[in-house]
Amino acid sequence: MLNSLCFTFLFLFVFPYFASPTLLFQGFNWESSNKAGGWYNFLKNSVSDIADAGVTHVWLPPPSQSVAAQGYLPGRLYDLDASKYGSQAELKSLIDAFHQKGVKCVADIVINHRTAQSQDSRGIYCIFEGGTPDDRLDWGPSFICKDDTTYSDGTGNPDTGLPYEPAPDIDHLNPRVQKELSDWMNWLKTEIGFDGWRFDFVRGYAPSITKIYMDQTSPDFAVGEKWEDFALGQEDSHRAALKDWVEAAGGVVTAFDFTTKGVLNTAVQGELWRLKDSNGKPSGMIGLLPQNAVTFIDNHDTGSTQNQWPFPSDKVMQGYAYILTHPGVPSIFYDHFFDFGLKDEITKMVAIRNRNGINPTSTVTILASEAELYVASIDDKIIMKIGPKMDLGNLVPSNYQLATSGESYAVWEKK
Repeated sequence: MLNSLCFTFLFLFVFPYFASPTLLFQGFNWESSNKAGGWYNFLKNSVSDIADAGVTHVWLPPPSQSVAAQGYLPGRLYDLDASKYGSQAELKSLIDAFHQKGVKCVADIVINHRTAQSQDSRGIYCIFEGGTPDDRLDWGPSFICKDDTTYSDGTGNPDTGLPYEPAPDIDHLNPRVQKELSDWMNWLKTEIGFDGWRFDFVRGYAPSITKIYMDQTSPDFAVGEKWEDFALGQEDSHRAALKDWVEAAGGVVTAFDFTTKGVLNTAVQGELWRLKDSNGKPSGMIGLLPQNAVTFIDNHDTGSTQNQWPFPSDKVMQGYAYILTHPGVPSIFYDHFFDFGLKDEITKMVAIRNRNGINPTSTVTILASEAELYVASIDDKIIMKIGPKMDLGNLVPSNYQLATSGESYAVWEKK
């Protein structure tokens, strides 16, 4: 009996195929830092709902002290007590609560730029404080990219990516920067309990820099935000740039599939034919490199109160019916799950996905893609449709039964 128990344990340990494929959940929005009593404490009440939905990884907001409440202008990186989301102890407690439910936690890593603590002799804010009693992350102007002329003293290396106006651009070619940021990220893993990373604004530094931090911190999961302007008709070059970035960053990291986001935004408004490319495949990054594509409907920038590029609010479930049945790593947004009241519908959809083994590399066969109707078969296990058109002809065989449906969407699975 003991031997068989040991074998079972070994089998599960060595062959963890029983684990569900990655499903990301963005656990905050643009207003979360304003929550009375603290967001970490508030989110703790939702841990069970999130875990029960089949989520494997929760993306949490930037944890450090920041000039901007939302965390995207960080300064004292080790100072987690000054966060507007709550204290370091509250963060650790939240992460522990997720871990107890088998959900891993992803930290929002903002390292392209950094805000300084004090001024130098020139009167320029370029003296950085790490947030510890020692000199970790205590940098001066030489740690700023030399072409960032507002803040640097001209002695750093050139920027390897796009400039960022609101704060000093950090010189990631500096070996001390690489070491101390890697040490900080590893501290977030070992001391705070984070499992993976969401890299903010990766266009700000070369993909080879992302690869360095990936190699030196070995995250369980990582995704980069490479958000470039999207234009209809330019899908192929847009998604190719995402693929190129992933490969240049070492091929392990994933990228948010902004191409699918852009196509889907328009497609659900009477142009569903856009969801099929010239090769008969999905037209986003999931049609090119699905295993490294993180699909999403909205996030704290595109939706929430910023609303920079929102998904049509009356068609959000059509969006989820698409990404939760298709390859890639789907991401669910807090606002949709809770504030839009879509928890039950999304949870049902995830259950169908997991029950049928749909995963990041699943095969899509597009059966119809016209203005008002999109139908696809995934892995020959499920068939889904979105769009207002009701007449599907004989696209759904008789050996399939309805698994879930709602306004302009439906999913069938084999009987």
